[in-house]
Amino acid sequence: MLLAVLKYIEEKHYCPHCSGDLKLCHAPPVHVGDGLGWGSEFLFVCLNDECPLFTKGWEYIENQYGHVGSYRYMEIPDSKESYNMMVVGKDAFTGSLVDVEALKRQSVRYQRLQEALAALEHCVERQELEPVLTVLLDDSASIDSRQRAVKMLEPLNDIACIEPLRNHVFTIPHLKEEVSRAIGKVLAGNFLKECPYCFELIKARATVCKHCQRELAV
Repeated sequence: MLLAVLKYIEEKHYCPHCSGDLKLCHAPPVHVGDGLGWGSEFLFVCLNDECPLFTKGWEYIENQYGHVGSYRYMEIPDSKESYNMMVVGKDAFTGSLVDVEALKRQSVRYQRLQEALAALEHCVERQELEPVLTVLLDDSASIDSRQRAVKMLEPLNDIACIEPLRNHVFTIPHLKEEVSRAIGKVLAGNFLKECPYCFELIKARATVCKHCQRELAV
């Protein structure tokens, strides 16, 4: 889908009624004509409020059908189909504009995740923590991939994983538990523990936290 959208946003489509640029919008789930879908997740729509089709459509619909409405010109991507689509208000489709920048960010995030997934196979032997964290901290990654990444925390034994993992909100309870257990093993492997008061890392045998000066239970 991302590749298709990125292709669409580079295309130029123009309204035959006002010569204005057509905007890429998310398609409504139901076709107003037959009650079925549009055959596309996206539509090119003229959102120019000064377009003659739109400005004249109000009077036409009121006279013809006796209710409030107008028309916006639209085209279906990768198709020769076009429609004068009836709308009931000026805000129609303005809230369904495709957020190009958000899609570009999503595309970058998706590519980064794919690279991290490919790197998981060799990250332990290469002592690379970053791919593991990328997979674990991306909620769009599959649960199987994230559980696979969790298992690599202990052999990597890198305390740099602790802060980002502790600050991430894991919404899947059993994954959260697995991450917490893995952190415990990393701490033990480095002879460290977390202060229960300030959460800074301290030596496992410390009786007083060197950061907050609180006494610790032995």
